[in-house]
Amino acid sequence: MPDFLDPAVCTYTRALQQAGYAMGHFGKWHLGDGPGAPEPFAYGIDECRVNNGNGPQLEFNGRNIRPELRCRSSEFIVDHTIRFMERNREKPFLADVWLNDTHASLNPNEEQLAAYEHLRPWDVDDRYWGAPAVYYSVVTEADRQIGRLLAALARLGVSEDTLVIFSSDNGPEDIIVQNASHSGVGSPGPFRGRKRSLYEGGVRVPFILRWPAGGTPQGVVNDVTPLCAVDLFPTFCSLAGAPLPDGWALDGEDMTDVFQGAQRDRHTPILWEWRFEVAGHPINMSPMLAIRKGRWKLMLNPDRSRVELYDIPADVMELNNVADKNPDVVEALAREVTQWQQTLPDGPVFPVAGSNHYPWPQRSAGL
Repeated sequence: MPDFLDPAVCTYTRALQQAGYAMGHFGKWHLGDGPGAPEPFAYGIDECRVNNGNGPQLEFNGRNIRPELRCRSSEFIVDHTIRFMERNREKPFLADVWLNDTHASLNPNEEQLAAYEHLRPWDVDDRYWGAPAVYYSVVTEADRQIGRLLAALARLGVSEDTLVIFSSDNGPEDIIVQNASHSGVGSPGPFRGRKRSLYEGGVRVPFILRWPAGGTPQGVVNDVTPLCAVDLFPTFCSLAGAPLPDGWALDGEDMTDVFQGAQRDRHTPILWEWRFEVAGHPINMSPMLAIRKGRWKLMLNPDRSRVELYDIPADVMELNNVADKNPDVVEALAREVTQWQQTLPDGPVFPVAGSNHYPWPQRSAGL
């Protein structure tokens, strides 16, 4: 990865800022920190409080912060977001609220843990709560703070007009990873894969949308449209009346109609590359490359040492590899994803990338 995101890259934050929106970012940054890394203001952000980044810091950030502050990370992030909304209630605003919960390490306090006393393991030290209690208590705290945020929108009188999106960046962490060894019990549901894996359990994440005034229907589940984070940029620009930046080819597509209830396939493929190792059980260790186009998802290593094709609507668990039965589909998708890979920046590739060999050679430190 580069040391930080190039400030010259077009971002939806800058596009909407130029269209008159107040732009706020509160929570994890993780787009570069340390000497030389720009603060979020360089990317079209008006106000921010961050961790994992340079700029105004959150109260729980730092190596020597007291544990009683770390367990309140979601509370602090939401506090700053609410104050930002209060200051900008009379104009359009967009707030990125990037919670640290439930990213490891998780350190809830005794009060947060109390609701899960029934999950404490038997016959152990009273200080040991066990991974389910730790994880569930942090999920509950994040949910409580999201409720405060939604209540603030209602109190400010902008709840109906405000588009609210709840999503995540990847599937659950594996308990084999060092900083999640006391809490990594998040579930991918029925899907194969976890964080770092290109199977559905690693890349399929929650996406919950609320926008009453915009026509988003209530209580509807769209299991037809594959939507990706790269779609947010063109969709936000469309909704805000902001022109797309000249000279940039965006990977995503405008999903305004989907936000308003349409259920359709996407017009553009979704592509992935993972150059590193995948933690945990071999069944979750995916090939390096993946492409989703229509009903098909092809996964392969560039050297074709592994080739897997899944009909996702019919096989969401990715257990029935039909590559041998559909050679034309494999060749067309393989050509598309490998040509895309050749456009990516150079960088390290781990020797075990794309392997599901068991047992593995020596693992990387910390993973």
